[in-house]
This record gives sequence, C-alpha cells and structure tokens, in this order.
Amino acid sequence: MSKGWWWLVAGAVVVAAWAARGGDDSPAPEAASKPGVSASPQPAKSTATPRPSVTDRPSATERPTTERPTTERPKVTEPRADWYNNYDPAEFAVPVRKYAKRAGVSAQLLMAILYNEAYKPHDPQLERSWQHLKEDSAFGIANMHRAAFDDTKRGRFGKRQWEELPDHPDLAIEAAAWHLHDLARRLPDRRSGKYSKDELLALGYNTGAGNMRAFATGAEPGAQAQSYLDNLHENWDKAAKAVS
Repeated sequence: MSKGWWWLVAGAVVVAAWAARGGDDSPAPEAASKPGVSASPQPAKSTATPRPSVTDRPSATERPTTERPTTERPKVTEPRADWYNNYDPAEFAVPVRKYAKRAGVSAQLLMAILYNEAYKPHDPQLERSWQHLKEDSAFGIANMHRAAFDDTKRGRFGKRQWEELPDHPDLAIEAAAWHLHDLARRLPDRRSGKYSKDELLALGYNTGAGNMRAFATGAEPGAQAQSYLDNLHENWDKAAKAVS
C-alpha cells in the first residue's frame, strides 16, 4: 500500500472511534450543589396540609372545657332563738312561702301583712303582760284575735290554742295564711274595681270580712283602714324582696 493510502485508512479509523464514543468525551456539566447537601434527587413536595399525629392531639384531660356558671342560692337559715329582739319579718320567709302556698294566697301579701303588724314588740312575755291588761288584745307576729284564730283553725289545726301564738311564730303565720284564704272566699263576685284583690284582703284582715265586702262594692275606708292600706303599699316592695 502506498504511503498516501495508509494515512487515509488511519484517518478513517480515528473518525469511526470518535463517533462510537458519542462525539465528545468531555463529562456533562453537573448541577451545582450546596456544600453538605447530597446530590441525590429530592422527593417532590406535597401540597396537602399535614395532619397531626395521634401523639400531637390533646388528650381528654387537656382539652379545654366550657364551665357553666353556677348560681349560688342563699342558704336557708332558721330564725334566731331570740327572734323577737330586733325583729324582722324577713327571717320567716321560709314559713311564709310554705303556708301561703298551702293556703293558695300571695306570699308577698302575707309578708306585707307581717310587716304591717310589726308596729309593736312581739316579745312573748310582753304580749302576755299586755293581754292581762287588755283581754281582747291580739297575739303573735300576725296580731290575730282569739275569735279569728278559733274560726280559722277548724278542720286545719284544731288542737292548737290561741295562747300558743306568742311562742310559735310558725303557727301565727299558718293561721294568718288560712285566714286570708277564708277572706278571699267571702269577696263578692262583683266589685267596684277601686281596690285589687290583695288590697281588699289586707283591709279585711285589718277591719273584718264585713267591712271588706263594703269596700269591695265602693265604700270608702275610714282613717284607720286607710292608714293600714298606706302601710301595705310602703311595705309591698320590701315584702317582695323578702320572699323572692
């Protein structure tokens, strides 16, 4: 083979070898990586909101609770043993509500009458001493006369005696409640409308059933009855607060 042909064959061999290696034997450029970070491919980021694991959830004891406000009721206390010293009818709110409910009358009216009748001392010894001087005086915190008590007790507390009233305020309250009940039954069906039912019952408690019926049909109360009614109005709101 001539020398010129040999160079042609050698050149063809070089070209074929270069084509077999991909044309360029320089390495492909790598993506720049930060120091300390692996160049391995990273997983794709999820767009879903991560859910807390079970251990991340607050336990039942840690969950906030909504506490309901509690309303404290006033404590029910018994009247003092010496209740007649600095006497206040409000001390007897419990029996007033109790016996007013049984008799079907207003507890506020019953308490207001006790306030009306608190114009004099209710010390049991003083009441008995006064009764020796004035036989027709009234007994107890509701100032009930013997005849009214005896009429009221029939069929209810018949074994109790009028003389017990100074020492037994509960009995006095019970008798007053049923007396108001009986007065209500004697009110006329047709009334003038000048006075409310409670006002008429208070007037009847003070002046008797006959006068009450007269006031119900239009008669004007005298000075004593009007004064009793005025006192009732003054004590009305105070009585409501006492029995509420």
